[in-house]
Amino acid sequence: MKRLIINADDFGYSRAVNYGIIDAYTEGILTSTTLMTNMPAAEHAFRLGGDHPELGIGVHLTLTCGRPLVAGHHTLVDAKGNFKKNSHYQGKFHIDPEELYKEWQAQIEKFLSSGLTPTHLDSHHHVNHLEDVLPVFKTLANEYCLPVRNNFESAVTDYITTDYFQYEPDILLADNDEIIDTFGSAETIEVLCHPSYIDKALLNGSTYAMPRLEELDALTDDDINQRIQNDDRFRLITYRDLSRKGS
Repeated sequence: MKRLIINADDFGYSRAVNYGIIDAYTEGILTSTTLMTNMPAAEHAFRLGGDHPELGIGVHLTLTCGRPLVAGHHTLVDAKGNFKKNSHYQGKFHIDPEELYKEWQAQIEKFLSSGLTPTHLDSHHHVNHLEDVLPVFKTLANEYCLPVRNNFESAVTDYITTDYFQYEPDILLADNDEIIDTFGSAETIEVLCHPSYIDKALLNGSTYAMPRLEELDALTDDDINQRIQNDDRFRLITYRDLSRKGS
């Protein structure tokens, strides 16, 4: 059996993103999401999360979008106090690990202060696997005893995670036999997605906007939903279920 976590990144980015994620959950096969606690629509996402307690919600640790929660950073921000763009981290860069630890700890603590319980940790733009960032990410995962996304370059044995991480949600458009073959011997799989409606905040802030509508359409498509949910070879789960192998 393939136990699938279908996870939407960017909860909290904007109200349109939030509503798209909730519809993908209530009307489709989405099971999980991760929340950007530093973004303008984070409080809206917290409220929606409280209204849907069975939706798995983790923390989408953010370093490349919006503004930090902690004041006084020097290596994480640009001249205007915003996080540096993702392109800054494509080559050599300097980052103060203490600054990063304090910022990401604050993002986790803001999540906890909402009253919600996080299911896992991942990061925006996958920055957690960068060489200078990974030790901080691992430290926080250990301190908060949280599962993590399996987007590491080498095998991870010290953390609760899935057997396989699927970057492209288009796999859900394939027939079920092809999906089974793609995941091979993996029993637990996370499928990454970005379902959303479109608003001005998303259009102005993200280079990945319109494709989110297609992802939302696929995740809520009746034929895809029935094909996945009626096949005994699949079970839809969240990160809460990873420690329960038979769930």
